[in-house]
Amino acid sequence: MEDVPKSSPVPRCHVGITYNLKKGVDSNVADIEAEYDNIETVWAIKKALEQYGCSVDLLEADEYLPERLKKAKVDIIFNIAEGTYGRGREAQVPALLNFYRIPFTGSDETTLCIALDKALTKRLLSSYKVRTPKYKIISKENQDWNTSFPFPAIVKPNAEGSSKGISDVAIVNTKEELKTLVQKNLAAYGQDMLVEEYIAGREFTVGVFGNGEEIHVFPPMEIVFINNQDLYNIYSYPVKQEYKKHVRYDCPALIDRGTEEEMVETAKKIYRVLACKDLARMDFRLSNEGKLYFIEINPLPGLAPGYSDFPMLAQFSGMDYDSLVQNVLCSALKRHGLASCL
Repeated sequence: MEDVPKSSPVPRCHVGITYNLKKGVDSNVADIEAEYDNIETVWAIKKALEQYGCSVDLLEADEYLPERLKKAKVDIIFNIAEGTYGRGREAQVPALLNFYRIPFTGSDETTLCIALDKALTKRLLSSYKVRTPKYKIISKENQDWNTSFPFPAIVKPNAEGSSKGISDVAIVNTKEELKTLVQKNLAAYGQDMLVEEYIAGREFTVGVFGNGEEIHVFPPMEIVFINNQDLYNIYSYPVKQEYKKHVRYDCPALIDRGTEEEMVETAKKIYRVLACKDLARMDFRLSNEGKLYFIEINPLPGLAPGYSDFPMLAQFSGMDYDSLVQNVLCSALKRHGLASCL
């Protein structure tokens, strides 16, 4: 495993943070705001940047963001905004920033659009011979229940992150169970459902950061379920909400060198194929037969300290939260040719 770099030279620049906040929306869908951040995460990023000499503006990504950006005099935006609506919502803020020619951290609108659409990502990566479970899309307009599909299967919204829409009953074993759950979720989430072959085995997450020749991969982390009473252990939204009760994190993962190398190289390949920038996190399943399957990628990973997987991966590798934020910013500054801010 390659070494994780030490903290980069500290930038002295004016940074804006773009973000979406949880508002406590009243909804029958428990995870309606799963992808949005608490203000404490924004403050943590702000503190990390200010601690190293940056001046920081907070720019909430609501309907007033275009006006705020016109008035902001920033060198770069530290973007964690998830967007507000639609299949391409994660691309909304990056597209706006590119429209105004404002440099920003993280991947651009094209990468974020593709990656949020799980089926589209799988189709693209399959052409590069990245192994992924069998899958199909069921939409409100196209509900074909007559095609054969391997069971058990997992049902999830096609364009969501943070395990949104993945509940404790996300696994189905029959066509009738599939039909019932899909129709329920179509009504609840208002978008296509991804039906994916369930891969029995072990679950891993891998963090990647940097650009070009400076791409680094954190050692893979295994999500180990403490109570194996459930036949199908899935890293669902309810599990993530109370993760200390349900899982432990083994990092580095207890896997043989060959499997680790395959996971790391596959992660790098996916990162490059999708043209990710600065940071991304991706999930894998290792089947009971030892086959590695790509599940999904998040090029806009959560950065909630003490909760999100990406900061955990960094911490396990000896990089504290402030250094992680700094490295992401410095990576973007270098990529944008803003050497004067270093």
